[in-house]
Amino acid sequence: MYIYDEYDQRLIDERVAQYRGQTERYLAGQITDEQFLPLRLQNGLYIQRLAPMLRIAIPYGTLNSTQMRKLADISRNYDKGYAHFSTRQNVQLNWPQLEEVPDILEELASVQMHAIQTSGNCIRNTTTDQYAGAAADELEDPRPYCEIIRQWSTFHPEFAFLPRKFKIAVCASASDRAAIHVHDIGVEIVHNDQGETGFRVLVGGGLGRTPVIGVEIIDFLPKQHLITYLEAILRVYNQLGRRDNKYKARIKILVKALGIDAFREKVELEWQALKDGPSTLTDAEFERAKSFFRSPEYLVIDDTEAETRLQAQAADNAAFANWLTRNTSTHQAPGYVSVTLSLKATGYAPGDVTDVQMAAVADLADEFSFGEIRVSHQQNLILAHVRKDQLFELWQRATALNLATANINYLTDIICCPGGDYCALANAKSIPIAEAIQRKFDDLDYIYDLGEIDLNISGCMNACGHHHVGHIGILGVDKKGQEFYQICLGGSQDKDASIAKILGPSFSQEDVPDVIGKILDTYVDNRTEEESFLDTYRRIGLDPFKEKVYAK
Repeated sequence: MYIYDEYDQRLIDERVAQYRGQTERYLAGQITDEQFLPLRLQNGLYIQRLAPMLRIAIPYGTLNSTQMRKLADISRNYDKGYAHFSTRQNVQLNWPQLEEVPDILEELASVQMHAIQTSGNCIRNTTTDQYAGAAADELEDPRPYCEIIRQWSTFHPEFAFLPRKFKIAVCASASDRAAIHVHDIGVEIVHNDQGETGFRVLVGGGLGRTPVIGVEIIDFLPKQHLITYLEAILRVYNQLGRRDNKYKARIKILVKALGIDAFREKVELEWQALKDGPSTLTDAEFERAKSFFRSPEYLVIDDTEAETRLQAQAADNAAFANWLTRNTSTHQAPGYVSVTLSLKATGYAPGDVTDVQMAAVADLADEFSFGEIRVSHQQNLILAHVRKDQLFELWQRATALNLATANINYLTDIICCPGGDYCALANAKSIPIAEAIQRKFDDLDYIYDLGEIDLNISGCMNACGHHHVGHIGILGVDKKGQEFYQICLGGSQDKDASIAKILGPSFSQEDVPDVIGKILDTYVDNRTEEESFLDTYRRIGLDPFKEKVYAK
């Protein structure tokens, strides 16, 4: 991962000192609420329903064990002993005291972390595949390119006050685990016929009030032009994006209004003045970025022998076998796998983790994964490089920590925003809905039989829970002051990306688990032997589900 140099550290330390002074003046009444608002947002601080919320950046979802221990310490000393990992691969503290936030930022700076550009109308945290650098299906490691984007976009003076927040995701794998189609800019690493690296760039995707699938703006961008082309897109958006209506301010609205061809022409015109300028990337810059992401010193392992021993352990322990099948992923290195630690145990808010668990995960990372931890936008934690001969011990340790629920990518691996329990924007609670569904569908054999299903829950139209791209999506709505829930079906965040369609009228909180049951019954009654939930939905359409759910 990237290591700060002296310049980086001084920059972050100075920002902390600056914000400390701003906070002191605000608390002394020398700065108004209106004046303090952009200052706190630039440092990741929101005012939520019950308390401030501090969002901490985790660039491209990668952190080390020292940083995780610091997060554990901060949550213990400045919060209520837990934190929340978000769909943007960041981490949030839900109960910090406003006057203590500068102290928290100083603690973060001591381990090369910060909260800059985690809020406000700027370029947010660039995200990527949680298995980057380890995934067997990736073309190459996307993290060096993410780091180049991060360095370009952080403190970029031209893009500090965009019409609206701006999100970029990078994907390099056969399966899109970064959801590039629903980002303001999606970057897919590709190779041309000569084997040269370049980028397929999508623009104008996004969820929220107006969900849109991004469209291709260029099919092969030579890699040296990555930053200049992104800068051209941002310049067009910054100049032409609407600022009179925040609901129409995202780049997706601009792209739709102009049409992709007209938007592309404007970007190409802007790009001509940039493409061979000082922001054009050199081979030396690529090598510098890649130097921070060298592969760990893997042991030479006989994979066949390691797999034989592993399967023997699985044959003797059904619980371990379930976990092995659902919570591990194929690795590039023989004898290794990537392990997902589930933050989706029933009775706990999805994505939440205690200070004790965070400290323990840091220990696990040191012992089993070269001190490295990843965060997925599905709100789980990953140990990316684990030897197969250590999996049984790791599973036992994770089980004792309540981090080994064997449900990754299945129904109860729910993506869920904090909802009305915390967020001032929410129309309804999300966490109780997730728990009710997890409790109703607690039979692992049943959820395994259903196959992989993405179930996503958002407490409002801002769609922080990505309900639009869940195979099953749930949206909290307000009906005359009462909390109700709208169901949608058929979304996908993968390379076959699609926006889910609304099933029909909304439901009360107590009805939601039974409604999900009827949806699943319809799927089971209509599927063929090899079909997934999404396959069946796309074949039979919405009507059979609607008929079952709303039948008198």
